[in-house]
Amino acid sequence: MEGESRRIEKPERIATYFHMEKWTLAVITVAGIFYNVGMTAGPWFEGQLAQRLCDIILGKKVFADMVGLALLYVAVILVVQTMRYMKRLFVRRFANHINRDMKQVLYRSLVHKKKEELEKESAGAMMTRAISDVDVCVEGMRKFTTEIFDTGVVMAAYLVMLFIYDWRLTLLSMCFPPAAYFIAEKLKKTVSRCAAAGKESAGRLNEATLDRVENALTYRVYGQDENRNADYEICLADYEKKAVSANIWENAMQPLYQIISMMGAVFILWFGGKNVLGSGWTAWDIAAFTTFLSCFTKLAAKSSKAAKLFNSVQKAQVSWKRIQPFMQEEEPEQDITAGKPASLVVSGLSFSYQGGPPVFQEVSFSAGPGEIIGVTGPVACGKSTLGRVFLQESAYQGSIRIGGRELAGMTQEELSGMVGYMGHQPELISADIEENILLGDEGNALKYLRAVRMEEETAKMPDGIHTLVGNGGVRLSGGQQARIALARTLCHRKPVMILDDPFSAVDTETEKEIMKNLRELARDSVVLLLTHRLALFPELNQVLWMSDGRVTVSCHEELMRTNADYADLYRMQEKGGGHHEA
Repeated sequence: MEGESRRIEKPERIATYFHMEKWTLAVITVAGIFYNVGMTAGPWFEGQLAQRLCDIILGKKVFADMVGLALLYVAVILVVQTMRYMKRLFVRRFANHINRDMKQVLYRSLVHKKKEELEKESAGAMMTRAISDVDVCVEGMRKFTTEIFDTGVVMAAYLVMLFIYDWRLTLLSMCFPPAAYFIAEKLKKTVSRCAAAGKESAGRLNEATLDRVENALTYRVYGQDENRNADYEICLADYEKKAVSANIWENAMQPLYQIISMMGAVFILWFGGKNVLGSGWTAWDIAAFTTFLSCFTKLAAKSSKAAKLFNSVQKAQVSWKRIQPFMQEEEPEQDITAGKPASLVVSGLSFSYQGGPPVFQEVSFSAGPGEIIGVTGPVACGKSTLGRVFLQESAYQGSIRIGGRELAGMTQEELSGMVGYMGHQPELISADIEENILLGDEGNALKYLRAVRMEEETAKMPDGIHTLVGNGGVRLSGGQQARIALARTLCHRKPVMILDDPFSAVDTETEKEIMKNLRELARDSVVLLLTHRLALFPELNQVLWMSDGRVTVSCHEELMRTNADYADLYRMQEKGGGHHEA
């Protein structure tokens, strides 16, 4: 159905998209053949009208004969143009469907890419791929489909007509269009190279634009506006240069192709004139000469467009090569349901980034539903990395078992049902507060706003719980963003919940109130609380102290007796209000 999402087999093959539109292409084929064969009626009627006018001047015909022929001409052209309308309508539908399908596959692929894979690509390059490259690729496919009929079929029809009138003159005059094709083929590498350079430059410009907008305030505060503007102008100038170069090679050759293709008209004027005078290869009248010249003119124009088509297809090939690695259909997503309360057992857990030293090693602990485990240590000790291990972003060594099942053996849907995560970045969507918490589910968002002590602030906002947060939550403070993210995590509770610094932007009293609510709401979950704030650690069931790749698993009281670094950090925060990091 129109607008419906379709499952696409082998989306990495360009032929797949043509096959999916086979019925649309069938209509295009029928309409295209009728239209383009019917195009030969134009030159024939032009010749007949010219002959009829000559006969009227010589007194052989009357004006009424011209009127009848003209009306017949109009009727035939009306039928031909109706076929043209049908062809163009379905070609545009074909292109729109392909554009939708390609972007559907590309967006799904990007959404399902792992974070480290996405970080290899700049935001600007991704925007270029997702918008510009798909559009260029589809446009090339549309032009190819159109020109098969508007150039291929109609040229064949014109050639047949020319051969019928004078095959010798046809062969002579048609020596030049192939030269235009030859030049277009020789320029193939140049067109492709310039198009690729233009796309890469567009990606860099998009990235620079995003950086300039997102960090405008920082650059202004530190007096770097002029420097960043200068860098942006460099990107802009480079894009202007590369885009002009790409467009010149694609479009500026069109007049040259037309001139070369039309050079055969010289032979038609000379030898065709002889045919009319009766001293040429074939006996012609005015109608035959006019038809032949008109037919050749149209054929030459189509020949030059065919040469331009080669350039458009080459440009589309460049874009296809850029998006093809991302054209992978993901498995259909299944509904995610939260798992049942389960115990967590971590044994011999170690992790290191590729080629780097261990971030932590031989971590072992266990916990049951309702337990909250504090994870802390000096700055850059690996707290956040430990939390992300539960997201399966990278392979780990050792064992993580939830409810007796190994984490590494779970599907993505199973993992999403077992582990909830709140990271440093709130990652709010561009919607209102309620939608950011419920994420489309039914429920009472105010309940969770109360749990994170944000109901009063929300009530004072212009639209209350329906206040739009802006792109990424830009209309909210950092603390408000973090609390909405925490409310969202509590709303979608899982058997294991990872909370990375959820209290970083609240005061101590608010922190205590939120912790009390957290205990109540998460009584069926195992909570890993990753934080540098230790004020509430005496209340936690276990504490993991991370330092220099080693992890000590104990409780607050024991660590105060046996770990001098932990004890010093706790006392320092106790004196200073709980906001000191190690």
